[in-house]
Amino acid sequence: MDEMSRAEEERGDWGEVRPAFVSTENPELWAFLESLRPGEIRSGVVAAIESFGVFVALDDAPDHPVFPGVGFISIPELSWRRFDAPSDVVQVGQRVICTVLQFDTWNGEARLSLRATQPDPYREIFLNLHVGQVLQGTVSKIVPFGAFIRVDAGIEGLVHLRELDWGSIEAPEEVVQLGDQVTVVVTEIDGRRLSLSRKRAVTS
Repeated sequence: MDEMSRAEEERGDWGEVRPAFVSTENPELWAFLESLRPGEIRSGVVAAIESFGVFVALDDAPDHPVFPGVGFISIPELSWRRFDAPSDVVQVGQRVICTVLQFDTWNGEARLSLRATQPDPYREIFLNLHVGQVLQGTVSKIVPFGAFIRVDAGIEGLVHLRELDWGSIEAPEEVVQLGDQVTVVVTEIDGRRLSLSRKRAVTS
């Protein structure tokens, strides 16, 4: 299931807005949405933060009959960087500048992207990375299957449990702790996913 479909399932508390309802009962809203063009820049204020995304009250836009704002930013479009909750990126009442992605005819809203207005921190860094490269990093998060290592501002890679140590271990905490400085080796680059090894750095 893609992120947009997942968001649609999770936003049930807000109800559904059928295109026919929006166009017949809210011609001003419909006209505003139809005036939007993909790629254009729009500003507004964060109206509500939910687990599935952020509603934005766009400047000069009419009120939405159901949602807190005419604009909506899904989780993946909030930031290039890893975060745990939308509130780590924006706050209610904060002014934001976003790129229009598309006009959502089902919900009668504008799909927006906040990260599209920001430089992609991954692009230059990933262009300069290669398999076998030795990096210095900090343990930023520990999970049952391994540890995430921050190797640059906002750039993290995963050291799988089996790549943490040459010996047999059952938990990452046996060899690393949150905040530890570690040396790792790049083992795989798959798009924006970075796989690392701590144990191989010992012999590199």
